Amino acid sequence: MIKYFFTAVAIFISIVISAQELPELPNPPRMVNDFAGVLTSEENQQLENTLVQFNNESSSQVAIVVVNSLEGTSVDDFAFKLGQKWGIGQAGKNNGILILVKPKVGNEKGKAFIATGYGLEGAVPDAVAHRIVNAEMIPEFKNGNYYGGMAKAVSVIMELTKNEYTADAYMKKSEKSKGGSLIIVIALIIFLVILSKGSSKNQTSYTSKGVKGSSLPFWLLMGGMASSSRNSGGFGGFSSGSGGFGGFCGGGFGGGGAGGSW
Repeated sequence: MIKYFFTAVAIFISIVISAQELPELPNPPRMVNDFAGVLTSEENQQLENTLVQFNNESSSQVAIVVVNSLEGTSVDDFAFKLGQKWGIGQAGKNNGILILVKPKVGNEKGKAFIATGYGLEGAVPDAVAHRIVNAEMIPEFKNGNYYGGMAKAVSVIMELTKNEYTADAYMKKSEKSKGGSLIIVIALIIFLVILSKGSSKNQTSYTSKGVKGSSLPFWLLMGGMASSSRNSGGFGGFSSGSGGFGGFCGGGFGGGGAGGSW
């Protein structure tokens, strides 16, 4: 009997501490809550506009929360409890998704997690959430591009929840994209090797208005790479339009989702 009493007390204390560690929902509520300051004001507002418009045009809600610390808890537990506490989703539908990010600081790993409410576990199953985090978000985060990673994740999630393509289609498409990127990298390496060999045999430089050493193939290559970078925004574009956001009134996070670290 005493054993059960102390167990109950420990669970109660754990719940109270966890509740204290979770950030409070800002007033007025926002879809994007960057408590760590990794986004510029323009990036924050762009994501906010997109998610508010998505909320107004669909029956689902996607929220982004960036925190400095997980307060000693696991990233998944933090995400589930925060999604439940804030009530992300619409009333009676449990159709909220929380994108949680804890940036990398020094030697401390960065972590990201996508928590899905009961109502969206079919549209964004765990395997897909894992792929989005590790294929769309973390590669951008490793380069310090937090906005880019969040934007890609939001784009894929919106299209999945709007049934523009299925979870299986996304998995297949992202696999092909990974393979295609590898082929492009290999082709670029081969091209550069051939180019360097040709340059060593024939030291021909192009001159324009007295300026030497401007290699036309090199600048064409750089231009192509820049174009590719500008167009690598995931599966869809963002809209700048936005309407009013009345707040969260859902919840229903039961353990669906997945994450990763870098």
